[in-house]
Amino acid sequence: MTFSQKFILTTGRPLLNILFRWKTVGTENVPQTGRLVLVANHVHVLDPVLLQFGCPRWISFMAKEELFRSHLLGFWIRWAGAFPIRRRGGISEKQKILDSARARLEAGEVLGVFPEGHRNRDGKLRRSKPGPAVIASRTDTAILPVGIIGTDKIKGISWLWKRPGIVIRIGKPFRLPPVNGRLSRSQMQSLSDQLMEEIAALLPREYRGDYDKP
Repeated sequence: MTFSQKFILTTGRPLLNILFRWKTVGTENVPQTGRLVLVANHVHVLDPVLLQFGCPRWISFMAKEELFRSHLLGFWIRWAGAFPIRRRGGISEKQKILDSARARLEAGEVLGVFPEGHRNRDGKLRRSKPGPAVIASRTDTAILPVGIIGTDKIKGISWLWKRPGIVIRIGKPFRLPPVNGRLSRSQMQSLSDQLMEEIAALLPREYRGDYDKP
């Protein structure tokens, strides 16, 4: 973590405390060192900000390529250490994503990914994209599941005085089976479902969506 990153975390936390009633549960589950793939549900644009302030380690996020085209936002996410992904690229583009992720993980970083691939404004989990599970399996990296609860209440302007309650719930790290060679679509979906079930277990039932088990 750079000096400027530490400075932002220190000076920005009081502002978040004014805007929200929020807390992080389970920080003791975050290993102090070593590579990790952090996965979380995604409801609001502020989710990565809250994760960054709530996690005891700096997170390098994977972010869609379009975000880097904005002058202000692009500057911010580059400073934060994010790297771009092209969501509809071919095999060569997917290999670039895997190589970039592998490089970050080999450097001992925490790689942050939203497995659903986009925000779900109703707060309910949707099926995962295969990328995060494949990255974790191919690099044999532990996965840190996180459930974000309450950011679906940040709507309109009234949240400024209502100060919605938000909980960042961090689960215990787990591993998917390591894989080599080509994976079938069903194999990738199975790995992705295992990953999403760990996130779902950290969420209230009304948030679990496609992963709500009877």
